[in-house]
Order: sequence, then C-alpha cells, then structure tokens
Amino acid sequence: MTNPLLDPSPLPYGLPPFAHISAAHYAEAVEAGLAAHLEEIDAITGNAAPATFLNTAVAMERSGLLLNRAAAAFFTLVSADAGDDIKALETELSPRFSAHQDAVYMNRGLYERFSAIDVDGLDAESVRLVQEYLKEFRQSGIQLDDAGQDRLRTVNAELSRLGTEFGQRTKEAMKASALLLDNPADLAGLPEEDVAGAAEAAKAAGHDGKYLLTLIQPSNQPALASLENRTIRRRLFEASLSRGTDGGPLDVREIVTATVRLRAEKAALLGFANFAELVVDQQTAPDFSDVQAMLRRLAPAAVRNAQAEADALAGTAGHHLEPWDWAYYSARVRKEKFQVDEQAIRPYFALESVLNDGVFHAATQLYGITFHEREDLEGYHPDVRVWEVRDEDGTGLGLFLGDYYTRESKRGGAWMNSLVEQSCLLGTRPVVINNLNITKPAPGEPTLLSLDEVRTVFHEFGHALHGLFSSVTYPRFSGTSVPRDFVEYPSQVNEMWIMWPEVLANYARHHSSGEALPQVIVDKLNDSLLWGEGFATTEYLGAALLDLFWHVLSQADVPGDVLAFEAKALAEASIAHPLIPPRYRSGYFQHIFAGAGYAAGYYSYIWSEVLDADTVEWFKENGGLTRANGDRFRSELLSRGNSRDPLESFRLFRGRDAELAPLLKRRGLD
Repeated sequence: MTNPLLDPSPLPYGLPPFAHISAAHYAEAVEAGLAAHLEEIDAITGNAAPATFLNTAVAMERSGLLLNRAAAAFFTLVSADAGDDIKALETELSPRFSAHQDAVYMNRGLYERFSAIDVDGLDAESVRLVQEYLKEFRQSGIQLDDAGQDRLRTVNAELSRLGTEFGQRTKEAMKASALLLDNPADLAGLPEEDVAGAAEAAKAAGHDGKYLLTLIQPSNQPALASLENRTIRRRLFEASLSRGTDGGPLDVREIVTATVRLRAEKAALLGFANFAELVVDQQTAPDFSDVQAMLRRLAPAAVRNAQAEADALAGTAGHHLEPWDWAYYSARVRKEKFQVDEQAIRPYFALESVLNDGVFHAATQLYGITFHEREDLEGYHPDVRVWEVRDEDGTGLGLFLGDYYTRESKRGGAWMNSLVEQSCLLGTRPVVINNLNITKPAPGEPTLLSLDEVRTVFHEFGHALHGLFSSVTYPRFSGTSVPRDFVEYPSQVNEMWIMWPEVLANYARHHSSGEALPQVIVDKLNDSLLWGEGFATTEYLGAALLDLFWHVLSQADVPGDVLAFEAKALAEASIAHPLIPPRYRSGYFQHIFAGAGYAAGYYSYIWSEVLDADTVEWFKENGGLTRANGDRFRSELLSRGNSRDPLESFRLFRGRDAELAPLLKRRGLD
C-alpha cells in the first residue's frame, strides 16, 4: 500500500487519513521527510544568486513540508494514543529530530545567507521573520566553534533521549500507581457515576469485579474530595506523590539530575549564566530577575491565605489535618459555609451541553463562528470527534478535533496541538486538537463533569481558538507558535465565559430534566470563588519555583538527592507548606522534564494570567460578550500569532501595558 503520508492528504483541510496509516508508514515518512528537508536546505545554501528574502527566508518557510506533515501526525499519537510500536518508534526517532534541528541551525552557510538578507522595504511580518530566524541561529549555537558545536549536538541528542524516557516512564507510572480496590465500601462518598467509572476502568485493566481509581497528572487527585475513608484517601494521595521516586523500575530521579546537568552545560556553552536565563531570553519577560521578583512577591501572600484555609479546615475536621484530608474537608467547608456541593451540581455539567451550549455557544456569540460535526471524518482513535468550524459568512475556517476521555495509551493532563498550521503563504487552514483526560462513564451514561473539568474544557478551547483564528503569512508564526510565557494567555481568557450569566444559563442544565442550574446556587458559586485560592496559588507557585530552582543550577551544583533538593528549594522560596505539595513534583513533572516544553517556563501560567485578568476587566468595562469585543480580540490578538511582538499585540488590544492589580484581586493576594 502506498504510504498515505508521503503526499498531501486529500481529506478536507489536510486532515491526515489516520485509518490508513501504520507505524511503518510514520517511520518511512519521517525518514523521507528528514532527507527531503536537508536537500531543500542544500538547495538554498547552494544557490549561486545573492541571498534575498525570497530565495532564502521564503524558501526556508516552504521547505520541510513532508517532515512537518509526518511529524505532526506522529507526535499526536505519541501523546494521545501510543501503543508499544509508537513508543518504540518515538525512542528511535526523537534523537533523530534533535540531530536534524542541529543540522539546520548550526548550518553556517544557511546562517550567512540569512545574515545577508536586505530587509529594507519589506513589510513588518517579513522583517520579523528574518529577525526570528537569526535569533534562533544564535540560540542554537551558530557562534560556537566546531568543537563546541559537536559537544552541543551530543548534549541535545542526550536531552532528547532523556526527555522521551521520562515521558514514557511517567505515563507508565501513572497507570501503575492507580489504586485497585476490592470492596465497594472503600469508595463511600464517591458519586455513583464515578464508582461506575472505577468499575469500568478495573474491567478494562483485567480486574473485573473490582474498582480502579486512576490518576491524573497533578499531585492532588479529584477523588480525594469525596472519599470518606481516610485510609483510602491516604493510599491514593501517597500513590500519587510517590510516582517516579519510589525506587522501582519507573523511578526517574537519575533522569532528572542528568537532564538538569546537561541543560546547565548547554546554557554555559551558549554563554548564559544558567538554563533559566537561556529560556527567558526566548520569552516575553524582560529578563529572569523580573520573573523571580513576581513569583517571590506572590509566594508569602499565597501561603498566608493557604494557612487561613488550613485553620478553617482543621476546625471542620476536628482532628489533626494531613495532606490527604485537605480536598475532603475543603469540599465540606465549601458546602457548609457557602452551601456549594460540587458533587451535587455535576448533573448540570454534562459534557455534551458544556461543549455545544457552553464552549461553542460562547464562541458563536463572541466571534460569529459555527460548528458542524463531521461524522464522515475520522480521527486517530474512535473517541475522537471532528467538527468543521465555519466563519460567520459560511466559509470554512478549519477543523477542530476533540479527544476528551482518558485511556492507557494517552499521557496525563490536558493539551492542545495542531495537525495543520494556518499559513497564507502555503494556503493551509488550521486543524487543531484538544485532549483531556476525563473518566469515561459506563455505557449509556452521560459524561458529567466537575467544575474544574468544565474549566479545563473552556481553557483548552481557548488554545484551539488561538490556532483556528490564525491569519499570518508565514507558518513559523502561526497560531500558538508564540513565546511560552504568552501561549497560556488566550486560553486563560476563554475561562471567563464559564460563569458569564448568559453562557452559564445556556449550558448548565440538568442532564435528565433540563432544569437550569438554580440562581441561588450560581450566586453561592460566585460567593465562594476566593475559597481555595490560597491552596491553588500555593501549589502552583510551588511547582513554578521548583522548576526555576532546578534550572538556575550550574553543572557542579546539581544535587544527588532529588527529594531533599525539593524540600530545601521550597523552604528557601518561602512556599513550603506541610499540607500542600507542589502541583507537580519532580518525579512526574512532565511539563519540564518530558522534553523542554515548559522547562524554566512553568512560571508562564501566572505571567500570562496578569494579561488575562487585565483583559477580563476590559471585557467587563466594554459590554462583555459582544461581537464587537470578539472582533477586536480576534483581529488584534488571536489572529496575529507571533507575526509581531505578542506584547505589542496586547498593547494594541488593551490600549496600554498590563497591570498587576486585577490578578492580585482575583487570587485574593491584594
């Protein structure tokens, strides 16, 4: 059979024909793509004509199409549906991708041609394209001598291998650490649909008649808020925190220290004081000291608020509080003090309604776009659904894929990625995916979401809108291809519509009766918004500061004891609280150790939230959910990608730089 990846997909919008692609096809297409891309670059550097914008920069943007097509489809499966064949191929190919990146950006001939481009007379996006390429050459080691480049290639290859191994181990550890229970009485307090889901999960894992409490990626597990049995809560909590550091075959501590040591060496090779300095040089933050200053400013107030919450929890519990008690008694306080029972309101948050009548409805009201499910199009797994997104005038904007349920072949957490990037140069329109890890209900039962899961659905769709609305010339700047500390901003803004009255009234309806969520409950939810912010901010800042502490180390300072380093770092940052572990500990901190995605950049969530909170104030001041507001946000910000400085896009949208006060108010830190 002909390899479907070797030619552009004939499906709408270039959706890969997943049903016809095998692991062997991915391997063949990637190999062909790597070779073809190098040949295309050789053609650029071997061009006898003087370097111009067209024959160098534009030619570069048109190169690598086969490789990009194959890699986008392949890495979608790596994250969302990786069987043993895909995992083996990932192990084999990841260092190849790293070596290929080095071959491109350490190519002196290519760099010299970009350096020779005359940008006079070019439009602003074209000038930025040349500047961004030159910056990436410098950050990739073009200035090093041959020996330095050789060492950097070795370091990059080993980092790629370690990141792949970390990701695969943490995925397996999350599965292996799931709590298997024999007695249904141990699940007392858990909602009926969650008990049924645990039974289904056990059955799928070969334990029919038992109950399996699967884990999510962060430290704190949702079931902790409901389980009445304190011993079971403790077992679930400890299973979560011990992932990757329990001394077993899935332990990742050696990977962590080796990764940190190599990153420190890489930063030194490139002339930076540490890896964090290197990363921030690629972001919107002015410099590393600004990031540190903001996090350290927030930490004491967060811990103070968390301690006030802990005191209230201890009063409710009537006994000494342990970390595995927090979520349970926090739910009790929310119920007793604010009359909010999160389990009781889940029937009002059915996934179908949240999607169609909430997320899609808000987007239609704000931007005029519509959603049309395409049952004729297949994703990479039977659970994947495909919608065509159309603009107000009926023209096709792109495809949106939703993959909402957890499974053993999927990594933890939630994310958005692109299968096809928008580009006017290439004539491509976007194909984007949202992945979540919601427990699949028993057959015939509705998928009922917690309020936190509702928030995740809205959040990830904010990323999807960033990709779908992209309107740039060059693929390098498309959609979410912005600095890491800006990428979370549009997704956080989209969360504002969760509790927006006209949106909430449209989707928050009982799944069986159709009754709207009573206004008295809505009022109580709004009254309770600040409850739990002390905990949430403390656990987040713990992870963000832990990330930075790992990445300010020199090679010589990398510790041998990972857990001791964690404890010391959190204490020094004044963010340690005995009842609140960091949102991610080193043993399962995929954001920073499974590749370099958020390494030294986990701070970006709170950095972006400054922009987000200020933007929410703008929407409130200007009439909220209106087409005029949506058009402004879309045209000035969502459509721009990285085609201009993202902070300039924010200024043009907001009329000024962002202010910190709205964030402090939102999190109760003022």
